[in-house]
Amino acid sequence: METELRILWAGILCYVLGGSLAIGAVVFRKRPERAVLALIVLGWLLHTTALSLRWERLGQGPFVTLFEILSSNIWSLVLVFAISYWRLPAIRPAAAVVMPILFVMMGWLMLSSPGEVHFPRAFRTPWLYIHVGLGKVFLGATLVAVGLAGVIQLRRTVVGAGWFQRLPDDRRLDELAYRYMAMGLIFNGLMLVAGAIWAQDAWGRYWAWDPLETWAFITWLLLAVALHVRVTFRLPPRLSSAMAFAVFVIAFLTFFGVPFLSNRPHQGTF
Repeated sequence: METELRILWAGILCYVLGGSLAIGAVVFRKRPERAVLALIVLGWLLHTTALSLRWERLGQGPFVTLFEILSSNIWSLVLVFAISYWRLPAIRPAAAVVMPILFVMMGWLMLSSPGEVHFPRAFRTPWLYIHVGLGKVFLGATLVAVGLAGVIQLRRTVVGAGWFQRLPDDRRLDELAYRYMAMGLIFNGLMLVAGAIWAQDAWGRYWAWDPLETWAFITWLLLAVALHVRVTFRLPPRLSSAMAFAVFVIAFLTFFGVPFLSNRPHQGTF
């Protein structure tokens, strides 16, 4: 365990260095994008190695304890953001919003116990990987959207207007944010369907309105409402970006709060 933890902490250090460089680049109006991406990718590769070692040692995926769930979700969120950072150069300064969110999760991870828990029998199904994988893509897409939304909100301040002046205008950023949210809606819906199929296989029912199922459905509804309201009422970017924040907060609490407060079958899952 010590080896995998050292590799994990090395990966987190790379994330922190890359994220700090990205934030500094925005504040001082520099453009070290290649260095930022290189550090994030290096951290992700180290993180992948640590997760793989734990998986091989335990013979089970990182889906049960808070430590495992935080670690695997940081891994997937960084992956989605790194791909977006690489493919969409115009939004790279949004890292100044995204990385602090990830820093909070990394700090939470470091405070969590890396202890091991027996893998429940109900988790030994391919539907677990499909369900969880779809959920991770959903949360990653929502994270990118909230990063863009954060830029829009920060631009309303004098300091933020200077920091993000070389980015596209607010309407373009808002359009990109809601494309990511639309992708999140699709993957969230697929996650719910895959979860229902898994539940039927594991517990003999498709849906039981347990706390995580209920809040996952509420998140999907809020995301659908946010997209509908934006298109129907043509909200200005400052209001539609606020809705993106609200959806992300609910999704974050659903993923990282509800599973550990429930004593139903979903407890400690995701």
